Amino acid sequence: MKKPILPELDPIVHAPARLAILSILISAESAGFNYLKEALDATDGNLSTHLSRLEAAGLITIEKTFEGKKPSTRCVITQKGRRAFLKHLDRLEIFVNEAKSAGLKKK
Repeated sequence: MKKPILPELDPIVHAPARLAILSILISAESAGFNYLKEALDATDGNLSTHLSRLEAAGLITIEKTFEGKKPSTRCVITQKGRRAFLKHLDRLEIFVNEAKSAGLKKK
């Protein structure tokens, strides 16, 4: 059996929580910290860690402001983040197609 040549997945994007964050941000102009926390069912610390990793990689920007006296954190995907997310989807599609192809060959 020929070994398939599969692409390497970006570990920054591939982590489930970070993939979910990018999935939300690619379809929204921005998302608040509390929205992301609720959507991912994450703790403050866990979400902060994932957001920091994405920001350090240049995939998102984090905007901290105040609404009155209350702090507000909003996250925005960057163009680099959009490209990384779409590239990741393309690579996942290669895995899916390879799996489908292998499944069809076994029948």
